[in-house]
Amino acid sequence: MTAPIEENQLLALIVDDEPFFRTVLRLFLEQDGYRVAEAENSIEAINIFEQLHPDIVLLDISMPDMDGVECCNKLHSSAQGQHTPILMLTSVEDERSINHAFAVGATDYVTKFLPLSILRQRLKRLIEQSQLQQKLLAANQQLQLLVNLDELTQVANRRRFEEYLSLEWQRQIRSQQPLSLILCDVDFFKSYNDTYGHLAGDGTLVKIARAIKDALKRTADLVARYGGEEFAVVLPDTDALGAIHIAKTICCAVRTLAIPHRNSLLCSHITLSAGSTTVVPQPNSDFQQIIATADRALYQAKAAGRDRFIHNSSLDSSFANPSYSLFGSSAPKRCGFC
Repeated sequence: MTAPIEENQLLALIVDDEPFFRTVLRLFLEQDGYRVAEAENSIEAINIFEQLHPDIVLLDISMPDMDGVECCNKLHSSAQGQHTPILMLTSVEDERSINHAFAVGATDYVTKFLPLSILRQRLKRLIEQSQLQQKLLAANQQLQLLVNLDELTQVANRRRFEEYLSLEWQRQIRSQQPLSLILCDVDFFKSYNDTYGHLAGDGTLVKIARAIKDALKRTADLVARYGGEEFAVVLPDTDALGAIHIAKTICCAVRTLAIPHRNSLLCSHITLSAGSTTVVPQPNSDFQQIIATADRALYQAKAAGRDRFIHNSSLDSSFANPSYSLFGSSAPKRCGFC
């Protein structure tokens, strides 16, 4: 059903219930340098499409069981089909069927009596347009990625953090599921820069960002550089116990890096302070509230001696809840709780 494969050949899928017409098209396309796959009905076409991901589909509009319009709709609905040109083939120019085909994702149509020289140009134009569209899409995705990334650490930037937190806040208002936030600050980082220089400081921020990112196991979790030596972690659908576990894991991961800091007032290497909070967002509330609560918890962690995390589990400041730290508030200022 398919010609010998060469890496640079384009793959065309012919879908038609007439064997003679498929043969004519196949010979023509192979002569023009295409690889060719054939299907005699829509079900077979969908299976081949999912397996081979052709560069273009030539699809008969009139077939038994599932017609070409319905097949086109199913192909176009798939992720791959959204970028694959679908050329509808028709024996009779039925305006209603053609309009329906365009409505469900067809790229163009031709009659089966069209001269092959014109068909050749149509195919060339459709594939060139598809390739250009995919290049533009990739370029836009790369641009969007750059807009949302912190240039130094390659995690999300402040803009992306606030955008994502706002979206998750609204989503959790609808679902009434918990949303957690962790704010982290590198302990005595100004002293670190003064001691080792800003280049070393930049390298340390990169390592810390990577350690925080590696501590997150779900694609929905987002780590962002909040500003300077501060990082933020958004944890959708995460309760207080989950946030506490992640905060502890992050602090341990940074300590495990064992980055020397001889002028730290705590110990001989880099540590983190973190504040976390968990809330079920309510209607007519603002996501800035959760940031303020996590920021207060971070301040409490610093005031309690740093190298620790504190968790506040309610946006209501009057809510009596326990705080969690790396070691008790009466413990000596030392490193190590993992």
